[in-house]
Amino acid sequence: MNEEYMRIGTDYYKVAYQPLHSGDKTKVLLKWNKGEIITDHGKDYLDNIPKYDGFCMIPSHTNYRQVIDRFLNQYHAIDHKPEPGDIKITADFLQHFFGEQYELGLDYLTLLWQKPTQILPIFCMVSKARNTGKSTFLNWLKMVYQNNMTINNNEDFRSRFNSDWAGKLLIVVDEVLLEKREDSERIKNLSTARSYKSESKGKDRVEIPFYGKFILCSNNEENFIYVDNEEIRYWVRKIPQLPKNGDNPDMLDELKKEIPHFIYLLNSRKIATPKVTRMWFTKEQIHTAALDNLIKSNKTFIHKELEQILLDEFDMFDKDVLKYSNSDLVRKLSDNNIRVSSSKVTEAIKKHLGLNTTNSSYIKHHLSINPSNQKPWIEETNHKGRHYTFIREEIGIQR
Repeated sequence: MNEEYMRIGTDYYKVAYQPLHSGDKTKVLLKWNKGEIITDHGKDYLDNIPKYDGFCMIPSHTNYRQVIDRFLNQYHAIDHKPEPGDIKITADFLQHFFGEQYELGLDYLTLLWQKPTQILPIFCMVSKARNTGKSTFLNWLKMVYQNNMTINNNEDFRSRFNSDWAGKLLIVVDEVLLEKREDSERIKNLSTARSYKSESKGKDRVEIPFYGKFILCSNNEENFIYVDNEEIRYWVRKIPQLPKNGDNPDMLDELKKEIPHFIYLLNSRKIATPKVTRMWFTKEQIHTAALDNLIKSNKTFIHKELEQILLDEFDMFDKDVLKYSNSDLVRKLSDNNIRVSSSKVTEAIKKHLGLNTTNSSYIKHHLSINPSNQKPWIEETNHKGRHYTFIREEIGIQR
C-alpha cells in the first residue's frame, strides 16, 4: 500500500512534510488532483492508495488510533517516546508560572494529557513586566502537543474562517485584546462547547466535534478581555519576571530534552484534585488576585461613577438603603458633568449590580439648604413609580 497519497471520501490528498523555522518538519495533508497523480505515477498507482470513508476527530495521547472504523483521525499523533527521567528544569519552570497553585497547575496539565476531551477553565497569563517567560511557556507547550496546538492573534480568533484552529486541542491567543463583550461570550461558549462549525474560504461550514482549550496571554493585566463579577471560567495568573539568574537563553532546548520524562510523569500521575464541576475545578480553586483585578478594571466608567455617588450619599444621609429612579440617577450623573442616556444607566446597573426596578411607593432623600443661614438639612419626600433599591453593604462588595 502506498502511503504517499490517500483518498478520503472522493478527494485525494498527498502526505507531505512541511519544513518549520525551527528546523523540524510537520506532517500535513495537501489536497491533490487525481489527474496529476496519474500523470506522475500512472493509472495503476491509484489501486495502491489507501482509502478512507471520511475524517473523524478522536483526541487521545494514551491510546491513539490513526484509523477508526475506516475514518481517518484528524487529531495528530504525538511522536514523543515517554521514558523515566529527571524533570527538575521543567518542574522549576512550571513553579514559576503556577506559584502557590503549582499542584493545581500539574493537575491542569495532567488532565490535558490524560483526558483531552475534558472541559477545562480558560487559562490566562498576564503581566506588564518583560522577561516573564510567557513565550517560552507557549513554545514549550507547542513542542509537547505539536500539531494539536495553534498560536493565533486577535484577528485570527475573530475571523469567521476558523478551520485552522477549530480542530486543535490547545488554542492560544497571544497578545490578546478582546475587550468587546461579544468576544468574551464567544470564548466562554466555546470553552464548554462539544461541537463547532468550522469554515474555510470558499467552502461550506461543517459541524465538527470541538475539544479546544483556550490559553490567553497579554501584557495588559486590567482589561484584555471582558469579565463580569460572577465569572467562573477564567483562571488568571499574573506571571512574575524571571529571576536574573533564571534568564537562560538555552531554556527551551533544556525543556525539550525533558519532554519524554515529563510525558512519562503525565502518563502515570494521579490527579490530586477531584472533579467537582463540569470544568473539573471550582471557582474558588482557580480564584486569584489577578482575576479580581481584571473584574474590577472591567467595570464601566458609568458604573464606577454611580458607585462613588451612592457611597457618598450613604455617608451624607447616614442611611444603609437608598432608593432612586433611573431619571434620578441620570440627573445625579449630569450634576457630576457626566452626560449619559437612561438606557446606559439601566445597562450599567443590571450588568454590574444585578438590580432590577420595583414599581411601588418609596422615599427619596435630599440635602436642602436654608437660604437665611445656609445650614443644610436632610429632607425626605414620598414618590411612586419604578425605582432601584441600593444597599450600602452590597455596593461595598462590588468595590
